[in-house]
Amino acid sequence: MKRSVDRILTTHTGSLPRPIELAEMLLKKDEGEETDPAALRSLVEAAVAETVRKQVEAGVDVVSDGEMGKIGYSTYVKDRLTGFEGEATVNVRGDWADFPNATVPLAARVKRPACNGPVAWKDPDAVQGDISTLNAALAETPAEDAFLTAASPGVIAHFLGNAYYASREEYLATLADVMKQEFEAIAGAGFVLQLDCPDLAMSRHMRFTDLSTEEFLKVIEGNVEALNHAIGNVPADQVRLHLCWGNYEGPHHRDVPLRDILPVVLKAKVGAISFEGANPRHAHEWAVFKDVPLPDDMVVIPGVIDSTTNFIEHPELVAQRICAYAEVVGKERVIAGSDCGFGTFASTAPNVQADITWAKLASLAEGARIASERLW
Repeated sequence: MKRSVDRILTTHTGSLPRPIELAEMLLKKDEGEETDPAALRSLVEAAVAETVRKQVEAGVDVVSDGEMGKIGYSTYVKDRLTGFEGEATVNVRGDWADFPNATVPLAARVKRPACNGPVAWKDPDAVQGDISTLNAALAETPAEDAFLTAASPGVIAHFLGNAYYASREEYLATLADVMKQEFEAIAGAGFVLQLDCPDLAMSRHMRFTDLSTEEFLKVIEGNVEALNHAIGNVPADQVRLHLCWGNYEGPHHRDVPLRDILPVVLKAKVGAISFEGANPRHAHEWAVFKDVPLPDDMVVIPGVIDSTTNFIEHPELVAQRICAYAEVVGKERVIAGSDCGFGTFASTAPNVQADITWAKLASLAEGARIASERLW
C-alpha cells in the first residue's frame, strides 16, 4: 500500500454511481427477473472503464472499480455463496426511533435474505471477473494504485441474518473460512484489499442496542478475530479496513463514539483504516488520535468529504481537515478519502447526484494539493 511520501494521496471508499441502465439491470437480476448475462457483463466492463477514467480525471490517486458489478457492497455475496435462500430481513435504523414524527427515507430495494443452509462457494470465479475487469480498465487509464472491496465476515453476518448455524460465533467463523478465498484472490492479483466493516460501528445502534458498551466491544472483538483469521495469509500492508456508522442521512445521535471502538479496531491486522471524518457527527474525532496511539505501521484514511449530501466541500475546508490529521499522526500516514461510498447499493436515484460526486472528488483532490503545499 502506497503512502503519502511527497504529497497527500487521495482515494475514496469504493462504490461510485452506476449508470442508470446498469443499475436497472442489477436491480432486475436481484429481484429474480431474467437478465442477459452477456449484456450485463458488457455493461459492467464499460462502466468500470468509464469510472476509472473519471476517477483519474478528478485527481483520485488510489482508484477502484466503483463496485459497478455488485448490487451492494455487502449483499453481493448472496449471489456468490450457497446458503442464502432464507426469508429476507429488513434492518431498522435505530436512531430514527427517537423521532416518531419524522419521515424516514426509503431504504434501498435490495434483497437481504437470511442464511438458511451451509455457506460455501457457488460462484468462486466471480472475483476473478472483478479482477480482470479492473485490470482491463487500468490498462487504458493507469492510476497511482488500485483497490477492490470485499465484505467482511462481520458485515455479512449483520445484513444476512443467521437462521441455520447453532450460534452467531459458528456463523461468523464459517463466513471467515469461506471469504478468505476471495480476500486472497484480490491480494494475489496485486490490488489493495479493502474490507468493509461497518459492523464495527453501525451495528451498535442498528442491532445491538440492548447491549452495554462493554458487551458491544466484546461482540466486535469477535468480529475482528474472525477477520484476522480470514486475512491471515495476506500481508497487512496490502489491506485497508473501512468502518462506518451507516451511509445514510439521518440523526446519527446514537452512533458509538470512535474513541470507544478504536482500540478494538486497531487490533485488526491491516495497514490502514478508513473511517468517516467529514459529516457533522464525526468531523471532530480527528482529536481522538491524540489520545489513542496509531500503530507505527498503520495509515489513516479519514473521510474529508461527505457521501450523503450534495454539498460540494470547499477545497480549503478539505485541506484543513487533512492537515488536522497530519499534525496528529504525521503527514506520511494520511491518505485523504470520502466518508463512505457514493453508490452503496445499486440505485437509479442515488443520494448524491452522479455529476456532483465527480465534482466532490475533484474538490477532494484540490484540497489534498493545498494541504500538500502546506505540509511539505
